[in-house]
Parts: sequence; structure tokens; C-alpha cells
Amino acid sequence: MTTSHTLTQDLAGRVAVVTGASSGMGRATALLLALRGARVALLARRKGQLDELAAEITRQGGSALAIATDVTDAASVEAAAATVLREFGNADLVFNNAGLMLPGAIGQQPQREWEAQIDLNVTGAMRVVQAFVPQLEAAAAQGKVVDLVNTSSIASQYVYGYFAVYSATKAFVSHLVRHLRMELGPKNIRVSVVEPGITETELQGHFTFQGAIDWLKNAAQSIDFLKAEDIAATVGFIVSQPRHVNLQQVVVMPTKEGI
Repeated sequence: MTTSHTLTQDLAGRVAVVTGASSGMGRATALLLALRGARVALLARRKGQLDELAAEITRQGGSALAIATDVTDAASVEAAAATVLREFGNADLVFNNAGLMLPGAIGQQPQREWEAQIDLNVTGAMRVVQAFVPQLEAAAAQGKVVDLVNTSSIASQYVYGYFAVYSATKAFVSHLVRHLRMELGPKNIRVSVVEPGITETELQGHFTFQGAIDWLKNAAQSIDFLKAEDIAATVGFIVSQPRHVNLQQVVVMPTKEGI
């Protein structure tokens, strides 16, 4: 993280919600938003890691609220939204980021793995949208700058072996954003999608399919993977634009990664 991020308070007064905040892109983005002045609600299942992040943000002069949340549980997401409203007021920045990547061969992948990706990447993402759009609408009605930023993947655009289910879930997110802009843009709510290429996060550590594990190992020998902080910086750029500017779709790729 650069010094400029720690000194700039251009997001002061904003209320941000970050899902998947316990690690990777979510953690890095939550930290950046907080250091730039936003009050940040940290949502993820692992409360211990959220508490550690909240403490780090507080030590650096920021404001954060750790809320243990499972986006595959509707009641959990609704409860988190109620907590944000009660503690911080209406959210005006949501980074809808929680996700799961488990490549596998069709017909051979355990049912629990492909179902888990759909439950988290599709249904979970929609639960977050449904729970927080009322707050975004209320914030926009008050004249605030409002953003709904969603994490997709370059896999939403291209075909990769053994990533069929994951890629399809991310294609859902990318296309959802186009439709949400049609509905929410007229209400002064900016809707964006970030589509990263290979990014160094703990997602790859969940792989169980050997073909994907081998592919990733080989790729790492020739490609400098993106870092979580690179995606955080991208999100920070998106939400710092003038109110009338909506970066709908931002693709972020490692320089050496091909299609």
C-alpha cells in the first residue's frame, strides 16, 4: 500500500460494506477504503480474522465494524444489513466480493463443490444485492455518491478447461451488473463489475482438482500474478470518480497473462 493511500481522506463520510473481508481482495479493499476515510463494515464468516482486521484499521486511525456473516444464509445477510444501518447508517458503498473458486471435471466433480460455488457466487451475491439496495437507494436519495461494486472474473468472458461452473457463476455476476445499471442508474446508484485475471489469493488454496493445481503452478513460473492490493486500488479508483461517472466494467489482467 502506498503512502498516498494512507494520507488521502477522499472517502471520508462514506459508509462502506465489504463482503469476503476476512482475506484476499476483500481484506485489502476494506483496509484501503478505511484508510481513505470511509467507515467500513467487514462481513465474512471468520469472525476472528474480521476482528484482527478491525483492530488493524483502528490502530491506523480508521473506523471498522466486524460482522460475522454467511452470505449463503439469507437471515445472516439481513441481520448484517440491519447492524450496518443501526451502527453506521445507510451504506453508500458496497463491495459485493465474497466468492469461491473450485475447478473440476464435469461429471466427476463432487456435487458439494459445484453447488457451493453456485450458492456463494450467484445466490450469495444476490442476497447481498437484495439486502443492501434499499440502503443504497436511501443514501442516493440524500444526494450522496453511491456505489455497488461487484467482483467477477476474466473467466466470465473466456473459456477455461475445468472452470465451467466457476466461469458460469461469474458470467452471471457480470451480466447482472448490466441489468442492475438499467434499474439503479436512474436513481444515481453506480453499479460496477471488476473482472480480474489471475490474482494471488487464498482461493487457489482451496483447489482439489489436480489438473487445475498443476496448471496454476506452471502459470506462476511465467506470470507475475496480480496481488489483492491491485484489486483494492482498482476499487478505490472506481468509487473515487465524480458522481456522474460510472466505470461499469473494469478488466484487470497480469501483464503477461494471455486470454
